[in-house]
Amino acid sequence: MKKFLFLFCLIPFAVDAQEYVDLLKIGYGETFTNDFVDTSESTSVSSFDVDVTVPVVINENHAFVTGVSFSKNNLQLAPNAENTSLYSTILKLGLASTYNEKWSSTIIFLPKIASDYKNITGEDFYFGGFGLLKYQKTEHLKYRFGIYGSMEAFGFFTVPIIGWYYLSPNQKFEMDMSLPISSDINYTHGAFTYGIDYYGIGRSFRLYGDQEESSSYVDMSSLEFSSYVQFNALQKSVLIRAKFGYSSTNYEVYADGDNIDLGVAAFTFGDDRTQLNPDISGGFFARVEAIYRFNLSSESASEAKK
Repeated sequence: MKKFLFLFCLIPFAVDAQEYVDLLKIGYGETFTNDFVDTSESTSVSSFDVDVTVPVVINENHAFVTGVSFSKNNLQLAPNAENTSLYSTILKLGLASTYNEKWSSTIIFLPKIASDYKNITGEDFYFGGFGLLKYQKTEHLKYRFGIYGSMEAFGFFTVPIIGWYYLSPNQKFEMDMSLPISSDINYTHGAFTYGIDYYGIGRSFRLYGDQEESSSYVDMSSLEFSSYVQFNALQKSVLIRAKFGYSSTNYEVYADGDNIDLGVAAFTFGDDRTQLNPDISGGFFARVEAIYRFNLSSESASEAKK
């Protein structure tokens, strides 16, 4: 059991430091109305994603982390166009290590295939990953520092990660910050958790349509701000979450080969691309999520009683 506990203390796919790890997460969301800028047309955007994490213990100080993440986004990319589905499948391969009571690290490689999946070629494969260094300041506070990078259809993109994780002594108030990628602040009362969160992501997808070769790609940039109510079942290991918020997600279409020199967080360098579709404005969205969570604190407590 101690080996089992240690394994879960190391699982880090989305920059961990929590008293838990999410082994399975399924979500579905829909943005109700997104207007095409400078037109009278609009589109709705639906999204579906599944994330699975599977750990393998190597020894007492290291664990191999693997899993897969799948997402699908469906929308119109231009006024009066047919709906397009954009898919992404990411393989997670990495190593989580603990050096002492204060310091630990995580390195994860993230190869992926991203396109409309009408055809799959070598151009649809991209390589990315992130590295994190974590410092346990106190029993209730951990800092994290890292960097994420990925090759995309538009070029290379990278973002530094600075954050912290705090859980109050009574385990009711929680802050999980990984800036500028995500943040989550919540409070648990009884069987329910109430929170606010933010999530930002950038992705790209090759477009094929009815062609054998891709001639364009989608540059997706997303910022989501939401509040949520979460029902906690089976000692907070099965979670059902309902979210409502505002999304400023944009899907810009460019010709293949029309790239940037470098993207760093919200900044781009050498970006003189010509956009082929109108900008899409933000809109309000609703989302439901189901999560299977392994709680480290409860398992540790059970071990202590034995």
